[in-house]
Amino acid sequence: MMQASAELQTTIVSALMGDPALTAMLGGPKVFDRQPERAAFPYLTLGRTAVVDWSTGSEDGSEHILTLHVWGRGGSKQETYAIMDKVTNRLHDATLPMDGHRLVNLRLQFAEARQEPDSPAYHGILRFRAVTEPLA
Repeated sequence: MMQASAELQTTIVSALMGDPALTAMLGGPKVFDRQPERAAFPYLTLGRTAVVDWSTGSEDGSEHILTLHVWGRGGSKQETYAIMDKVTNRLHDATLPMDGHRLVNLRLQFAEARQEPDSPAYHGILRFRAVTEPLA
C-alpha cells in the first residue's frame, strides 16, 4: 500500500511541476514535500496522506486521501484561489502514469481557503481522493 502512495505522490508532483502555467503562477517549480524555512510565496506543499486497503478476496487496491497546501501572499485571497483552481483543473479526474500501479481515479473532495492567524499569508487546502490498483 505504501509503495502505491509513494508512486502516487511522485506522479502528482511531476504533473504539477510539469504544468508551465502553474509553474509561472508559483514563480518557479515550487512544490515541496514539506514547508520550507525561507521559500518565497506562493508555493505548494504536500500534506497529510492516509491510505486505506480496500482489497477484496479477488482484487487488490488502495484508497488514498492526499492533502495539498497552497501558500499565498497576503493582501487578497485571489492569488490563492487562482492557484487552487489551477491545481484542481490539473489533477481532478486526471489520468496520471504510475510505475507499478494503475490510477483508477483521482478526484477533489474538499477545498478551503483562509487567512492564517497572526500572518498576512493565505492558506489553501485541497484534499483529493485517489484509488489505485497494482498492475497485474
